[in-house]
Amino acid sequence: MLTRRHFLITTTALFSAPIATAQDAEDETAVEAPVGTLSETDAAEAPAPTPPRPTSNPSNWNSWDARVTPANYDPATSNPWGLPSRFLPKRVEANPGLTPGDIHVDAIARYLYHIQGDGTAMRYGVAIAKGNLYEPGVYRIGRKAKWPTWTPTAAMVRRDPGTYKRHKNGMNGGPSNPLGSRAFYLYTGNRDTYLRIHGSPAPRSIGGRASSGCVRMVMAHIIDLYPNVAVGSTAHLHPPEDMIAARS
Repeated sequence: MLTRRHFLITTTALFSAPIATAQDAEDETAVEAPVGTLSETDAAEAPAPTPPRPTSNPSNWNSWDARVTPANYDPATSNPWGLPSRFLPKRVEANPGLTPGDIHVDAIARYLYHIQGDGTAMRYGVAIAKGNLYEPGVYRIGRKAKWPTWTPTAAMVRRDPGTYKRHKNGMNGGPSNPLGSRAFYLYTGNRDTYLRIHGSPAPRSIGGRASSGCVRMVMAHIIDLYPNVAVGSTAHLHPPEDMIAARS
């Protein structure tokens, strides 16, 4: 039996009510460097070695999936994360006229809806970006990835070097990677916005505002959602409560 949800398509409440929750110098006295070595000037001018690109080994993916999925997993009831029960996956009734296959993120109630072809939607709990980092809009899912690698943007490194600078060359895929088990990459046209809908190694952040721009899900939940979302489908990120209030 479907739990009925009224999807109110307005700018104030999208799907549910708000939650209460070189030095360059020449030295005339310098001697020629021995063959096979670099002079100090040459060494200073030599390009730094390119750091290795982060990787994600597909041979590990199944074991990682098992690591982040509870034993005897039932999406509707399994909750080792201690989330409020409303953030567990649930099939609900969709508002008429929504396009099957689309994703809608209700940033006020912290829900993600995946619209089905039978008039229903699968609903999941999410966390959204903190402060003014959340970017509502309509995006195209340009690609998706299992156990993705991650590299913080230059803006993230500038904004919080203590957290992100050590990862500036990227981080391998795996259970501790900030993008978690799966990721949908949000594009505007053919431009990667660097916004993602992704799994998170911090499941207790679900329901709050925690990320640097992305939409977070429980890793087990996005593993379930992943095969059902097609590249090229549309993701609607609706405004959060503070943006609604600012426009009023």
